[in-house]
Amino acid sequence: MANIRRSLFINFFTSTGGTVVQFAVTLFLARVLSPSDIGIYSMTIVFINIAHIFQDFGVGSYLQREKELTPEKLRAATGVIFTTSWLIAAAIYAGSDWFGEWFNEPKMVPVMKVLAICFVFIPFGSITNSLLIRDFAAGKQAWVTAVSTATSAATCIVLALMGFGALSMAWANLVNIITCAIAYIPFRPKYLPWMPSFRHWRDVVHFGMSSLLTNCLSSINNSIPDILLGKLGNATLVGFFSRANSTVTIFFHIAGSTANYGSVSYIAQAHHRGESVGTLLNKATSLLTGIAWTALGLTYVFATDIITVLYGEKWLPSVPAIDGLLVACAIGTIFNYYPAAMTAIGKPFLASFPIVVTLASRVAFAFALFDGSIRSFSWVICGATIVAMPVLLIQQHIYFRHRLSTMLIALWPSAAVAVICMAGAAFLKLAFPASFTPIFVLLASALPLACLWYLSLRITGHPLTAEIHKMAAGFRARTA
Repeated sequence: MANIRRSLFINFFTSTGGTVVQFAVTLFLARVLSPSDIGIYSMTIVFINIAHIFQDFGVGSYLQREKELTPEKLRAATGVIFTTSWLIAAAIYAGSDWFGEWFNEPKMVPVMKVLAICFVFIPFGSITNSLLIRDFAAGKQAWVTAVSTATSAATCIVLALMGFGALSMAWANLVNIITCAIAYIPFRPKYLPWMPSFRHWRDVVHFGMSSLLTNCLSSINNSIPDILLGKLGNATLVGFFSRANSTVTIFFHIAGSTANYGSVSYIAQAHHRGESVGTLLNKATSLLTGIAWTALGLTYVFATDIITVLYGEKWLPSVPAIDGLLVACAIGTIFNYYPAAMTAIGKPFLASFPIVVTLASRVAFAFALFDGSIRSFSWVICGATIVAMPVLLIQQHIYFRHRLSTMLIALWPSAAVAVICMAGAAFLKLAFPASFTPIFVLLASALPLACLWYLSLRITGHPLTAEIHKMAAGFRARTA
């Protein structure tokens, strides 16, 4: 447990540092690139994200979940991931012209071709990355993240200033992957064979096939908003919607990597020991919502100020989409660990059922309710999330013995803390004179709201309080 806590601690600071750099680059691009450039990249990257599912083929989850890894299994995993990655690279490169014609957006074609080349280099570091996660070796991953983030950020900024537009982000992506592949070489585990093999590929493919459907549907579900909005609307609307979604998910950009780090491995190990997965999910979700729901509530109160400070006034048309996305994100947080838990118990295919419901609802609601505004589209996304909730609750009860009543008991302190902090934020915002600039409002509110959040945790008896005290004690010990 001490090793896991240390890994989470390292991962948090590493991912936070990387997120800060990437976020700074995002703010820079928002002022250099047009909404159309952002929209073109967003429309392209959704297909790349779907392709990543086929490229990985569940190999990463297989390596993290498998109880014992033999050299034969490792060789087979390497052979599978090289084969799928290079086939995907060829397919995307060859089909890039068709995607540009389908969207009637020729600027998508060169962006997609650059992103297709990325798949050629992904396998060289992905196996090592999965094994380091399995061993909770966050310190080694931290060095790789630092180097790759710095090089890709520099590439993106320089190319954007040179006028490459959406291509600047695509080339930065390629540089990031190549840098990762090189940086992982010194940290390659000694037990990992160098040569791939197909002699024992059936175990890998069997697990990959069972998880492929769920992962593919999940990726399509995440991508369908940009696809639908790009088809029913235009690239500019996609750009505004993308900024609204980025604003809503700021917390997950900062802490999402830490919150989900090693979750499959950790839950799988607990499951192998015969521990209750439902109890584990209750505690993990309570800790996550204790922070995430407050962050989402404060985003609702300060939405206009955040958009203005981060991206500039030209992105204010993004604000109407925030309300619906916030509700959807708050609901999604409750089931954040559900896919990892299904994978950990060896039933990843079951996670596809709620995704199918969500995906079908998004498409149906989009054609029925979308009126040309991003506000209506955000509530399309929210409505589909609500429709899928009963399926998730039923499956959690059946496979994890995770009851709705115990889940509500675990979540009420998080809800109370979020409401208290939202009320405090609204009071502060009203108290400030109208002449105060948005950045001053945010900075002046930060410390009082942080104190109010901690006080609310103590008042409600939230389990996050004990975790904060443990982290503070560990930090003091390390400092001493």
